[in-house]
Amino acid sequence: MNKILLIEDNQDVRENTADILELENYTVITAENGKTGVDMAIEHNPDIIICDIMMPVLDGYGVFESLSKNHKTASIPFIFLSAKSEKTDVRKGMNIGVDDYLTKPFEEDELLDAITCRIKKAPF
Repeated sequence: MNKILLIEDNQDVRENTADILELENYTVITAENGKTGVDMAIEHNPDIIICDIMMPVLDGYGVFESLSKNHKTASIPFIFLSAKSEKTDVRKGMNIGVDDYLTKPFEEDELLDAITCRIKKAPF
């Protein structure tokens, strides 16, 4: 069973997304801010990370930068799930090296397809 770390500050979005993923038989670990998310990624070594961008304490860009510099977490597939939907926002995420970028609100199938694709391509 694949393990997903979901980093999202909005409790409703975090819980609803976790429910969707758990119904698909993923093990889901959640974090309510970027700092906690980085700590949990290092501790739990998830198969994939889904992360919001606009969060308190440490934003999604900071999470990605921190995890990219850590040899233990650098190769974990990383998906931004954000309300930032302008082309420049998406391009910024892709330019820094995230594996995928989904905008809120998202379709359940869109999220699940992105996860499936990234897990298949992962080097584990």
